[in-house]
Amino acid sequence: MLSVGIGPLSLSIGHLLLVLAFVVALVVGALIGRKEKTPVAGTLADIFLVAMVSARIGFVVRYFSEYQGDWLGMIDIRDGGFDLVTGLIAALAFTGYLMWKRAAIRRALGSAVAAGLIIWGGMSGIIALINQQTRGLPEVALTDLNERPVDLASLAGDKPTVVNLWATWCPPCIREMPVLEDAQQRYPNVNFVFANQGEHPETIRKFLMAQNLNLSHVLSDRQNRFGRVVGSHGLPTTLFYNAEGHLVDTHMGELSRASLARSLERFDPAYLRPATGSD
Repeated sequence: MLSVGIGPLSLSIGHLLLVLAFVVALVVGALIGRKEKTPVAGTLADIFLVAMVSARIGFVVRYFSEYQGDWLGMIDIRDGGFDLVTGLIAALAFTGYLMWKRAAIRRALGSAVAAGLIIWGGMSGIIALINQQTRGLPEVALTDLNERPVDLASLAGDKPTVVNLWATWCPPCIREMPVLEDAQQRYPNVNFVFANQGEHPETIRKFLMAQNLNLSHVLSDRQNRFGRVVGSHGLPTTLFYNAEGHLVDTHMGELSRASLARSLERFDPAYLRPATGSD
């Protein structure tokens, strides 16, 4: 399972777990704080904000070279670029500082933060175990733009494969296409597959021409089977399969050069040698 549909919206499992952990922390903090007359909701919100800002800064610093020429991209969090370790360290450090400075909130704040971390860590582990049961390339009926059947496993061969689920009506899909086009040219030892969800091949062909995109392995999934099989309820969704066909990373939402670089790091570096003449 990669995402959950909530009405017309889709929320990735990772984001949903963060929200759930924050809500649990608020509830625990409110219950203990009420007994001791020490509300901590505002303090928890401050900790969450510090964690998110720090995680973003950590990510930008780590992939600073990918943001060259795209300074506004550094603050565009739509690419989901957050460094988990940096954010966690910042949150714990800030929590420790607050508990040291404000003795009255120590019990309520400590219990709330601990409860949130336990929920987040425990649920993340359980979902990771569930996802390990369905890590292979899915057997989904795909066709090329001439409506000829394509076997994804045969197409992948013995190379890592990036599968992008997209549609022509999806604005973030359109925005990330140049990033994926560039990556397809830079990394010839990685398969990039563009599995359009639910649209006619002629619609796809016209879109590619209008956008002046030169992409290989553009396929059609007329029945939207791929998204259902992998548990994705939103577009764009990008899946990263290593050379053995195991799912090693997923990304829901728009990709930037930086967030794509992070996911590609899950592959053996031998496959990431750039094409001759590439930057």
